[in-house]
Parts: sequence; structure tokens; C-alpha cells
Amino acid sequence: MARYTGPKCKRCRREKVKLFLKGAKCESPKCPLEARPYPPGQHGRGRSKESEYLLQMREKQKLARQYGVLEKQFRNYFEEASRQAGKTGDNLLSLLETRLDNVVFRAGFAKSRDMGRQLVKHGHFTVNGKKVDIPSYSVSPTDVIEVRVDSRELTPFVVARAESGERTVPGWIEAVPNRMRILVHAKPARTQIDTNVQESLVVELYSK
Repeated sequence: MARYTGPKCKRCRREKVKLFLKGAKCESPKCPLEARPYPPGQHGRGRSKESEYLLQMREKQKLARQYGVLEKQFRNYFEEASRQAGKTGDNLLSLLETRLDNVVFRAGFAKSRDMGRQLVKHGHFTVNGKKVDIPSYSVSPTDVIEVRVDSRELTPFVVARAESGERTVPGWIEAVPNRMRILVHAKPARTQIDTNVQESLVVELYSK
């Protein structure tokens, strides 16, 4: 499975906003964006001409990078969202939000989406009793996600239980840390997704 393996903090600096790609480090004073709030590279401090296309591209990059999705897969998500009823932008965010690796992160069982992706790939989760090791697996309402019994005493999950309650869990899912379980109650509404992005600009970019 293709994925980005380069420096994550450079991506936040490129977008001039925290994408929370490194968990607790993003909340600490050690976050590079705190010390260097400008794009990386020799001309990072220069003033670039912000055209309409550039603004649209930056929003697309910001959204794709937050969820750890590469270009081809992101375009597939957009095409699927455009076929669904309702607003394409809302549908796109809903598709990204219901990825299994993101649900694991949102529930507080992983400190970042990247960590959630790794835990899923290593086969630590089941969905409705069946092992799922595909991070992009799309969860549905009424799904029950659980940490496998043999994995529950591994350090990430011990820490997750100890720190339960420290992260706000969105209303469309319910985390049950003492049972290492996540309940999916509904599809996420736009108001329940705190991703800081203007999805309308992404729609405009791909609709040209």
C-alpha cells in the first residue's frame, strides 16, 4: 500500500497549519510550526502569489495530508462522493472520516491517524467479529469495532485506557475503553467533523 514516508512536520509547515500528524508532539512547544510558522525551503519566507487555483490546491493538499491519502486514492474518494446524493464536499469528508484508521484515532485508541493506520495494518482490530487489517476500510452505522483480545495488553492500548476521557469523541461514534470497543452509531454530519478545511474549494478544483 502506497503511503507518504517523508518528514511529517514539513507538511504542516507547507500548509501553515497544524495537521496533527505526530500526535502529542503537535500539542507541545516542540512542534516545528511554533518556531518556524512559514513553509519549508529556501524561499519559504517569500510571499507567493495566492491565485484562486493555488488556494484550491492548498485546501486539497491540506485535506489529503490530514487523512494520509495520496492523490489517486483521494480522487477516487472525490468521484465516489460526487455520485452520492447531497453535497459533494460533505460526502467527501464523510468518506474520509469513516476510514477505519481515522475512527481508531477519533475514538482515542491511537494518538494520530498514522498510528491508527499502523495498528490496523498489524491486525489488532476486528469489525463485527472479523479481523480487518485495511486502514481504508469504510465503517458503517451499527458496526462494532473491537481490539482483539490478544492485543489488549499491548502498550498502545494500555495507554489508551489510562488516558480515556482526555480526547473529545465525536457524537457519531462511541468509545468504550474498558472493553476496547468502538460503536458506530451513524454517518458523520458536517457539523460533527472538526477538520479545518474549506471543502467547497476542493470541489471547485476537481470540478474544472
